[in-house]
Amino acid sequence: MKYNQRAEKIMQAVGHAVVGKDDAVAKILMAILAKGHILLDDIPGVGKTTTALAFSKAMQLEFSRLQFTPDVLPTDVVGFSMYDKESGEFRFQPGAAFCNLFLADEINRTSSKTQSALLEVMEEGRITVEGVTRPMPSPYVVIATQNPVGSIGTQMLPESQLDRFIIRLNMGYPDRAGEIEILKRRHDHNPLDTLEPAVQIADILQMQKEVEAVHVDDAIYAYIADLAAATREHPRIELGLSPRGSIALIRMAKAAAYVYGRSYVTPDDVQDVFTDVAAHRVVLSSRAKVNNLTVEQVLADAVGQVDVPPVVKPSEAP
Repeated sequence: MKYNQRAEKIMQAVGHAVVGKDDAVAKILMAILAKGHILLDDIPGVGKTTTALAFSKAMQLEFSRLQFTPDVLPTDVVGFSMYDKESGEFRFQPGAAFCNLFLADEINRTSSKTQSALLEVMEEGRITVEGVTRPMPSPYVVIATQNPVGSIGTQMLPESQLDRFIIRLNMGYPDRAGEIEILKRRHDHNPLDTLEPAVQIADILQMQKEVEAVHVDDAIYAYIADLAAATREHPRIELGLSPRGSIALIRMAKAAAYVYGRSYVTPDDVQDVFTDVAAHRVVLSSRAKVNNLTVEQVLADAVGQVDVPPVVKPSEAP
């Protein structure tokens, strides 16, 4: 598959430390270029933290990590003002979220108040402490992780807050060959220690602008609207894709087209990211749950009910 040159450099750099997860790496890059935030919902030890660190190094992004626990306070995330005896004034102490790439580890293990503080920063791109508003650095990306195993001490994110993440991904176990390669690479050193930057922050900002300029034909807009309607009307879905979800879908589709080296969106781009964008935004009906249907199965059925438009290149548009 042909990739955008800079996007391929980033993925190759990340792949130096993250083995056998090419699809997840590509989707995370798409989300970053779409100016979105990522939720990694998976068991411990499959490379979530390593992936976040690898992206920060490959893109030369200032990185910060906070392990969320029940005693983490909103001020730990956003910061607070502290009295300075020497100057006689209050001095702002930035929280952990002040960086380019913030890893919120096990976000489901902290209080709803702390979760809301982070989600507000994600939505608005700025922090207000004691009446003073401070913008977040640019680019700004949050990668949050959830551990679906073990519910003791957890505070699961409600659907309205899950909607703030542009995609949700599962890293999954590596295959046999991938696990062997991981063992070999970790034999005498950590691959992260030798990971070389692929681009600079200025390149990321430029790439984000180029993603915004990707062409979307009217037929693609109609296709996304029809997909959203299919989720809302599906008998196995209680809560369908929201308009915010449709917006996220078009942003991710544009980023997918860009990463794949095109200046226009195709129906394949939409289908490629649809489940990652929609799965955490829809709620299955009780009947679907009783029948042990997964959200991926139901979404695939919804996609199959919608006619796929032909590919229209910008030069072919009337």
